[in-house]
Amino acid sequence: MQQQIESVRRFNRTVTQRIGALHDHYLARDRPLGASRLLWEIGERGCDVRLLRERLELDAGYVSRLLRGLEDDGLVVVSPSDRDRRVRVARLTRRGRAERRLLDRRSDALAATLLEPLSPAQRDELVQAMIRVERLLTAALVRVEVVDPASDDAQRCLRSYFAELDERFDTGFDAALSLFPDVADMRPPTGLFVVARLHGDAIGCGGLKFEAGAPAYIKRMWVDPVARGLAVGRKLLSELESLAAAHGDTAVRLETNRALVEAIAMYRSSGYVEVPPFNDEPYAHHWFEKQLTPGAT
Repeated sequence: MQQQIESVRRFNRTVTQRIGALHDHYLARDRPLGASRLLWEIGERGCDVRLLRERLELDAGYVSRLLRGLEDDGLVVVSPSDRDRRVRVARLTRRGRAERRLLDRRSDALAATLLEPLSPAQRDELVQAMIRVERLLTAALVRVEVVDPASDDAQRCLRSYFAELDERFDTGFDAALSLFPDVADMRPPTGLFVVARLHGDAIGCGGLKFEAGAPAYIKRMWVDPVARGLAVGRKLLSELESLAAAHGDTAVRLETNRALVEAIAMYRSSGYVEVPPFNDEPYAHHWFEKQLTPGAT
């Protein structure tokens, strides 16, 4: 582990030096990297200041200081949202939009200087390695938290999930006909509901129902298509297993439809064993169970 840590730190030092992140005048402009990145993230349409903080995982005070600096330079204006006066929105001025376009051009030029000294084969190797590193670092940013299943994010995930099932199932999908449709079942003390987040956005969900005299029941597991390939499903599954174990359950169980081949493969590779049907879920073709070992999830 220590050798891996040293390799990560060496990689970080190399990258920050090579891209100029150590300079106060990033890309030869009169501001450091943090302020330039914030300018880029605001974008042409503007952005909710709260979302900026969540997306970049920055302290509220630090974001406020960066925004004040950009405002003083005439690049940004921060004002209440037209739809909700309680929400502050950062928008680029005309000068700010011109500065953002300049940053894009200079960022392209910087990227080119990384590639030009290399052979075509080395360029391809570097780019593929960067894509893999980006994917792994992005996966590490995913956070799973317990939420109220009636919250906006939870309901948005569930609606997307049901719409996907309706497209993928041979018979379509009607949530009213499926077991476990009541959000009350996924609130303490009878259950829990979790949402996976990336940069503040909800990208997946899962429910857990505690059943007296039976294993905990996992339901409504879903991952947004844009986040697939980041192992979000496994992270959600592991968190639900941990919550079940913390509740005192020694096993968990779930069922799934034959059309969800990716989910079936994940369950099997995660230690789930197919068992006889334990309920009458009309959309199920496979029923699974997993024994929980303390500290193993």
